[in-house]
Amino acid sequence: MNRENMARKSDVIDVKRFIDEQKFSTFQWRVMIICFLIVAVDAYDAAAVSFVVPVLAEKWQVSKAMFGTVMSASVVGMALGAFLAGPIIERTTPKTVIVAAILTFGILSLGTCWADSPTSLGIWRLFTGIGIGAAIPGATTMVFEYAPERRSALLVNTLACGAMIGAAICGVTAGILIPMYGWQSVFVVGGVAPIVLAVLVLVALPEPLQFMALRGWPAERIASVLRRIAPSYSFEGVRFVLSEGRPVERKAGVSIILSRRLRIGTLMLWLGYFSGAFSYYLLFVWMPTLLSEAGATLRQATMATSLLSFGGVLGAVSAGWFMDRFNKSCVVALAFTIGAVAVWTIEQQISNQTALAVSLLIAGVGVSGAIFSMSSLAASYYPASVRSTGIATMVGIGRIGGMVGPIAGGLLMHTASGSGSYFAVVTASALISAMALLVMYRRGSANAHSGSAAVGRGSLEAE
Repeated sequence: MNRENMARKSDVIDVKRFIDEQKFSTFQWRVMIICFLIVAVDAYDAAAVSFVVPVLAEKWQVSKAMFGTVMSASVVGMALGAFLAGPIIERTTPKTVIVAAILTFGILSLGTCWADSPTSLGIWRLFTGIGIGAAIPGATTMVFEYAPERRSALLVNTLACGAMIGAAICGVTAGILIPMYGWQSVFVVGGVAPIVLAVLVLVALPEPLQFMALRGWPAERIASVLRRIAPSYSFEGVRFVLSEGRPVERKAGVSIILSRRLRIGTLMLWLGYFSGAFSYYLLFVWMPTLLSEAGATLRQATMATSLLSFGGVLGAVSAGWFMDRFNKSCVVALAFTIGAVAVWTIEQQISNQTALAVSLLIAGVGVSGAIFSMSSLAASYYPASVRSTGIATMVGIGRIGGMVGPIAGGLLMHTASGSGSYFAVVTASALISAMALLVMYRRGSANAHSGSAAVGRGSLEAE
């Protein structure tokens, strides 16, 4: 009789180690796909307002500049949602927060159809943004905890690429539906899709395994999930534990992630993500305008965004592969550095289309790929008891950087050096992110929990 068909000799199973020892099952793929859809739908709703601005500016007879506050309101809402997600997850469960967040931005997206001015639109987008911001930390935690350690970074980074897919789908949807059904149709799709998805999550998605083991959920509840991953195992009379071996602390999650053991790593993650998001949004929002002013055609300027996006997907997947084999902080720091160098070369290549395309692609691989890797880095840094809080807080800080970046870009465009200042600031902010992660590697992560794989101090050697 083989090992799978035998009753377990031990009455204790470490859920993390068990997942690491199994093949990646159909059930785990289902978790991955559902969470990918959550990220894609989330990004669709986040991007929706940008595609209706030209139509609404004409319909309401207002300047497009009036919609700047609307965009800011949406980002503020996403930051608030991210900050709120962690504490709420601590008091409920990750799945509960995911379902509530999806339903919130789905229903409020439908409500956006009743907006009749930039002010009312901004209010709708503020509250929609709270739901959008709250959904991602739980989905990231879910994928990380159902992924074997040997491919956790690759899977979490692939999950982040759902944002690009969702934003692209929103653009295509807007182009097709707005001429036929009006601007409201974009928000109808953005409202119905998450509501349907919330039902799917409620029915088909379990709670994160490490979360259940840490909270001491009934053994049969955990066993019922593990049977879907390894149906030939017997779990009768088994007690489930987590290798971290730490009971749930009664302090608030934020106080734990800022405790002496985790403080430096947390602060470096915040700085790295804030500065990285600042450079990312500064790059994406203003690059087409900058190239147009340098003499590029509209098609060439638009292509710049496509190259940055494609590079981001390529960079995220590549970084994930390397993060599963080498020190995670070093890999992401290297990606930021590569992106910074590529951005610095863009100004010198503007007159050479081929060289410019290469620089833009590499900038996307570096800066975008690094940003998409930050959630994976945070997930592997924090223990399960505060993982969602750690991710959520970092994402909230990053949203602020993403809001400040485009504003700074507008100011830089009016300086005497113009494009020179722009490229210098993007490069410098990406390098600040790289340095923050190197500090985390050298100092902060040495005290991180033992379950983190190659996040902390160590050599850049294959594991």
